[in-house]
Amino acid sequence: MSFRLGCAIWAYKEWVGEQSGSLFPAGSRAPDFLHLYSRRFSTVEGNTTFYSIPDAPTVQRWVAETPASFKFCLKLPRSITHQGLLTPAISQAIAFLQQMQGLGDRLGIFFIQLPPSYGPEQWADLSSFLTALPHEKFQFALEVRHRDWFVEPHAHQLNALLTDLSMGRVLLDTRPIYDCPDDPQLASERKKPRVPLQPIITANFSLIRYISHPDLDWNQRYFMEWTKQISLWLQQGIHIYFFVHCPIEVHSPRNARALQTLLEAQGAAVPPLPWNMLEPPPTQLSLFE
Repeated sequence: MSFRLGCAIWAYKEWVGEQSGSLFPAGSRAPDFLHLYSRRFSTVEGNTTFYSIPDAPTVQRWVAETPASFKFCLKLPRSITHQGLLTPAISQAIAFLQQMQGLGDRLGIFFIQLPPSYGPEQWADLSSFLTALPHEKFQFALEVRHRDWFVEPHAHQLNALLTDLSMGRVLLDTRPIYDCPDDPQLASERKKPRVPLQPIITANFSLIRYISHPDLDWNQRYFMEWTKQISLWLQQGIHIYFFVHCPIEVHSPRNARALQTLLEAQGAAVPPLPWNMLEPPPTQLSLFE
């Protein structure tokens, strides 16, 4: 599957509802959320592993509850990425990767997120860490948040290393929540960083994190831009994982579905969204009227 669409999490009780368009049917129970989610989206950004490493029985349960075509894009634990230098945690990182091998064919891209404090002055540490990872066996995507990584010469240096290692550079698009008249993150405990969007491809895949605005209409112009970019990359043989977030999480599935509807309307070569096989989606017109 060349295009996969999902959210940051699979378990959110406010996605349960009676009205058409709710992600989970009325009466759905929390233990069923992963099963239900994986029948509606084709991938998930596994933030859960950032906070806690699942044991082997949990990993096997994830496999049992999801279809073979589903992919988990798991985030490396914060104990590895957010405790200072990375190279002392190489063995810990490899142990985590090996444990997650239990997912088998459901294993997608591993997602390495670095804190805003980790900048180009740690270049030697970052280079050693990334090079030591078994990149010939797993796929990785790196997200940097220190703003100096987005300017020269650091941007070119980082992109060259990722290209050499066939690792992706995470594309974080926070424009919808910053280039707007309101502040949709007012109630958010963890605000997303405001970093430049650089549509860089450093591997044969791309992992995109789109931070959507709660107002669906506000996302339309950004969705149009992404529709054109996604179509181009798909034509070039790039595999795309696209994750839709929202500061008000209840809106994430709806916003993701709107992007899918727009992609299909514009003729992009994307597979059907599993959700739409269960319930017909709203028309493009009704989504943005």
